[in-house]
Order: sequence, then structure tokens, then C-alpha cells
Amino acid sequence: MRARWIRPCRVALAALLFVQLLAVPALAETAQESEQPSEAASDAEEPAESVRGTLLQRPEDGDPVPVDGAEIIIRSNGEEVGTIVTDADGAFESGVPGPGDYEAELVVESLPEGVALTSDAEDANVLEFDIAPGQSRTLLFRLGEPSGGGSGVNLPLQLTVEGLKLGLIIGITSIGLSLIFGTTGLVNFAHGEMVSFGAIIAYLFNVTLGLHLVPAAIIAIFFGFLTGAALDRGLWRPLRERGTSLIAMLVVSIGLSLLWRYGMLFQFGGGTRPYAQYSVQRAVSIGPVQIAPKDLWSMAISIIVLIGVGLLLLRTRIGKAMRAVSDNRDLAASSGINVEMVVLVVWALGGGLATLGGVLFGLAEQVSWQMGFQLLLLMFAGVILGGLGTAFGALVGSLIVGLFVQLSTLVVPPELKNVGAFLTLILVLLVRPQGILGRAERIG
Repeated sequence: MRARWIRPCRVALAALLFVQLLAVPALAETAQESEQPSEAASDAEEPAESVRGTLLQRPEDGDPVPVDGAEIIIRSNGEEVGTIVTDADGAFESGVPGPGDYEAELVVESLPEGVALTSDAEDANVLEFDIAPGQSRTLLFRLGEPSGGGSGVNLPLQLTVEGLKLGLIIGITSIGLSLIFGTTGLVNFAHGEMVSFGAIIAYLFNVTLGLHLVPAAIIAIFFGFLTGAALDRGLWRPLRERGTSLIAMLVVSIGLSLLWRYGMLFQFGGGTRPYAQYSVQRAVSIGPVQIAPKDLWSMAISIIVLIGVGLLLLRTRIGKAMRAVSDNRDLAASSGINVEMVVLVVWALGGGLATLGGVLFGLAEQVSWQMGFQLLLLMFAGVILGGLGTAFGALVGSLIVGLFVQLSTLVVPPELKNVGAFLTLILVLLVRPQGILGRAERIG
């Protein structure tokens, strides 16, 4: 009976990987080609890689005003490779010598009187970016009234909101990681790649196939459910049935993570790409806090989904079965619970939540091949801080990690902001080794 299920699942898993490894590059190439002007196809002399954008002064009241005559200097390896001047509509576009790392400097002295950057930071007029072969990169310089959020009480409030937004995204992605550990004992290092996979699948349906981001995200979540279930039936369940140790399975998950991550790098490319909708939005003021509407929607969706997962775990039979298996697998099996079916649902649910978190993270940042890996360490920090194997502990731990990551920038450089989260993790575990909501276990 089991063998009859295992073979189709292995075929489904192979089909999903085949779709990623073969269909993705073709679609991605189509996306890159669609970014080029139609005239470029007929002009072999036109550079394939370019930068573009529009400079708009955004006053507190009134419509945006195009900025004419502003200069932007493009550099590569410290050497100037071109200068662009905005036209009467504030638009600019220019080719660059080829793929690589670049720096764009907006010459502040060339801005018209009354036009200024919204940030007072010293390097706010400099953007560092990379360009992939055939890519047309959009450059964004924020012009308008100074935000005033860099001092006083506004900055901690602003960072608190940013921390809650990040913590909710970490919470959505880490609940699946915690449930998988609770029901199987496996520390799944490939969970971060599920996050990247969801964001990339949504990008393909959104940008390449032209669907709106909302249905594209729903399709990506569906793929996440299928992939999570296929991974369990096609890979992890056979390993469990063969009695493979947890250490060996951990090593397998590391190998799967590396294979999956670099497969996405090979097919999707090393650059970052925005979704077709909601990539650029003007922040709205809520008291002293500035926040974009897409971030408000992202936080609302995260809260609704987390409440739904909480109700699933507390009020439904399958949720109670998940908690029972997580609490004591053998006792749950002796009570008549179909443990393997519960584990399958956990893997599917974890895959769906990870892909949703990937779409929301890609909306807040941009889509890239290693976005999930960058989030994975924060997910582990949240899960361990809240208590291994407890879904609600993962949520609490993730919120704390998100807040500390953002608020730590008050005292440390932004490049070191993750240090605050891990320092908090170490301090809490020194006092409470089982985590905030975990239970102490007797050893020996």
C-alpha cells in the first residue's frame, strides 16, 4: 500500500524539480527579453544592459513634480563610465558597458532649488547595484521633504514597525520549520530554499506570464503545498522507513539545500528583480511613522494567516493531531493517530507557509536566489528562542528576533544588525535553555 503511494510521489517530486530546472530558465530568459525595448532587437549596436528611471520631487502636499536637468554619474570599479541627465519629464536611460557591479551617484549640486533627498544620510545619493546579462535596471532616488525620522523619538518608532513587519514574515516561514522538527525531529536546512522557491515561482507567473501578483502568489502557495508534500513522500518518508538516523537526514537536508539554492542561481541568475506590481510605493504617514501601503497589507495578511494557523492547531482535529505527534510521537501512534498522514500535512503546510513568506519577503525587498538562505538563520534563531518544536513559540521568538534586528541599528551599524538578534538568543538561552515557550526535559 505504501509502495503504491511512494512511487507516484517520487515521480511528482522529480516533475517539480524538472519544472524548476528546465522551465524556469526559458521563462526567465523570456522575462529578460521582455525588459528590452522593441527597437533594441533590430539594432545590434544598442547595448544590451542599461539603467533607467524617473526623478520625481514628492512634496508632502500635491502631485509629484518631474526633476529636469539632474546629473547621475555611473561608475564601475571606481572609474566613471557615463553621465546621464534627466529630461523634462524627469526620465533618464542609458546603456552600460556590460554585466557587472556598478555605482550610481546623483549629483546633489545639479538638483533644482527646493529639491532634496528625503534622507540626510551622507551616502543617500549613491546607489550600488549589479546588472545581469541583458538586464535593464531601474534606479530609485527618493526625493521630497526630509523625513525627519533620523532623530528624536521617530526613529525608534519607525524601527519598531519595521521590526514587527520582519518578525511577522520570519514567523510565517518559521512555523513550518518548527512543526517539521516537532513531528519528525528533523532540522531541515532546505527550508530557506522553499522560501526562495515560492518567491521565484510567483515572479515567473507575475512578471513572465503577466498574471497579477495576487493570483501569482496563490499559485506559488499551491506549488509550495505540492512541493512540501512531494518532498515528504518522495524523500523523507523513505529515509524514515529505512531507519536513517537524524544526523544523516540533517546532512541530506544540507545537501538538498545546496543543490536547490545553486540550481536557482543557475536558472534565475544572481541579480535581484522586483515584482510587476507594488514594487514602488510612496509611504503614507501614520502619526510619526512612515510606511508603504504594501507593507501594511503584508502585515495584515501575516496576522490573518497566523491567526488561522493558531485556530487550526487549537480547534481542528488535524491541528490537535499535529500537537499530539509533536508532543509524543509513539503515544500519538498508540492512540490511533495516523502519524505518517499528520507528518505529510505538516510538510505540505510548512511548504505553503514558506512560499507565502517568500512572496511577502520578495515584495518587501526584491526576489533573489538566496533570499531564503539569508532568512534561514533568523528563522532558526526565532525557533530556538521560542522553543524547539512549538509553533506558538516560533511565532513569539520570531517577533523578538525581528524587533531586535531592526532596533539594534540604533547602536550598531546596519551591516551588523543580525548580531543583536543572535546576542539576544544567546542571553535568553543562558537563562532558559528550553526557550521561551519550550518545556524543560529531564535528561537521564
